[in-house]
Amino acid sequence: MDIKEFDYNLPKELIAQFPQEKRDESRLMIAHRDTGKIGHKRFFEITDYLKCGDVLVLNNTRVIPARLYGKKSTSGEVEVFLLEQQSSSIGQASCLSKKNIQIWKCLIGNSKGIRQENIIEFEDSLKARIIAKNEDGSWLVEFFAKGDIKEVINKIGIMPLPPYIKRVRSQKPALEGFNRGSEVREMDIERYQTVFAKKDGAVAAPTAGLHFTDELLTKIKSIGVEVLYITLHTGWGTFKPVKVQDITKHRMMAEYYEISPNVFEAIKNAHKENRRIIAVGTTATRTLESCVRTGWESPNLKGYTDLFIYPGFKFKVMDAMVTNFHLPKSTLFMLVCAFAGRDFIMKSYKLAIEDNYRFFSYGDAMMIL
Repeated sequence: MDIKEFDYNLPKELIAQFPQEKRDESRLMIAHRDTGKIGHKRFFEITDYLKCGDVLVLNNTRVIPARLYGKKSTSGEVEVFLLEQQSSSIGQASCLSKKNIQIWKCLIGNSKGIRQENIIEFEDSLKARIIAKNEDGSWLVEFFAKGDIKEVINKIGIMPLPPYIKRVRSQKPALEGFNRGSEVREMDIERYQTVFAKKDGAVAAPTAGLHFTDELLTKIKSIGVEVLYITLHTGWGTFKPVKVQDITKHRMMAEYYEISPNVFEAIKNAHKENRRIIAVGTTATRTLESCVRTGWESPNLKGYTDLFIYPGFKFKVMDAMVTNFHLPKSTLFMLVCAFAGRDFIMKSYKLAIEDNYRFFSYGDAMMIL
């Protein structure tokens, strides 16, 4: 399956650089798979397409301020990007129970000269010790501070915006796949986070969820829709380009997910009763489909998934989905093509471009029925 089949031309001016003033006033394309009909609404009108008995599944991961800037012993600036906290403390008691010591898998920018046991110093007395370099190019780093490291990171860390949000031309290059902190605004701390974000761990937002407000969720529940939450910590691999011509040879980076037993039972019951299961976003989609790869009776409720969904994939859970508009040739775009059909998605995207929809993370949404 050639990657060229998933390419399209997008005018740069349609890439949203800022969110809408109000979350639920983003535009919402309604795409009907059965009839091919396409409609245009505002996101708050999504309730017109929901009904009593539906199950709406959202990802409650929380984006961490993963970008840190520090100084090497040579006084040179170094950029450290937090990827995932590690459970082992390399010969000590588990770091997960310690507030002032943590081990993280990280990316390091300006890493020339970085060696094992080097110390990097940050603001607020936060320090980091280089443990080792991993085979994938990432680093294992031990952080230590006088107080709670989580609190320090939340104070000095910078929100990791996607590479296509380019508000300021930076003098220094960012790590591949992300922007430098100088381009991040105070508003991003709130708006690049869903209102229901709860569990720390993501380095990219589950963007379809950004359109929901507390008031809209209350209204959705009031019409009898069951709103459920799962967790998938979106990793930096979400921005990793597909570099192979034959997409079937692409390999996804694994991401951690979990579904509580109660939530899974509710989803399973809805499936048995032929009630609609609507996934909000590609992360919720991959979580649900990963969970039942081994069957409904023996689900994998937590672990790591590298599930790559592209045309030909047989969906077992979803009946509808809400999603943003995705980059050409991306795995996210391929997933949407798998769910609705490539030709129909190409048609929908063509109409979106002609009608000046806003694209990508801070852009508009579509609901595929």
